[in-house]
Amino acid sequence: MQSKEKDNLIIARLFPEEDVYEKLRELCHQYDIKAAVVLSGIGQLKDIELGFFKEKGDYAPQALDGNYELLSLSGTMLAQDGKTTFHLHGVFGDLEKKSLGGHLIRAKVSVTLEIALLKTGPLFRRQLEAETGLEGMFLD
Repeated sequence: MQSKEKDNLIIARLFPEEDVYEKLRELCHQYDIKAAVVLSGIGQLKDIELGFFKEKGDYAPQALDGNYELLSLSGTMLAQDGKTTFHLHGVFGDLEKKSLGGHLIRAKVSVTLEIALLKTGPLFRRQLEAETGLEGMFLD
């Protein structure tokens, strides 16, 4: 992974076989990210697992076989209670140019991942909502 920061904007490139979440955690530690918004993410990923939030604790996970173009990545990152949490969604394209998307549970880089993050400071927190079972965003 390569990365640089200027004026709270972090640009990073991940390389083949790197685990997306592992490297994002490294970025959070390296740049002391308390909270960030994913501005852009493109590349090609593999070993992808996507989810669709159905109900409490059930993200209906689905594994994708092969390589997929990452057409868009968005979401937030937050350091809270001694751990870094992510809420990321991705849109992916296959060889036939069909797209699908969902909550990004896991992925590895196939060819490249180019990502832009904006550090925001801790403007929000995550809290478990009893009714939905979701770790909801609450603004501070």
